[in-house]
Amino acid sequence: MKTRLVRIGNSRGVRLPKTIITQAGLTDEVELGVRDGAVVIARVTSTRSGWADAARQMRENNEDRLLDAPLPPAFMNRSPSPGCFAGDL
Repeated sequence: MKTRLVRIGNSRGVRLPKTIITQAGLTDEVELGVRDGAVVIARVTSTRSGWADAARQMRENNEDRLLDAPLPPAFMNRSPSPGCFAGDL
């Protein structure tokens, strides 16, 4: 599709037809960049999108184990100092 740049204050812009916005899944916020001399407008993806599915799949494959054995909390390794109440540990 061929279109023209329009003035928007001191900037220039492109009007996107509703059908293109719908097909691309764009919302009010988009990612804008340049790749190989082309302007790219893309939908914003969540930083953690797909994490829940990946965690679920790891659980199903029994791959969600800790790599190292758990360590006791640091306060369990120290002795109470003189004048210290048990509740201070």
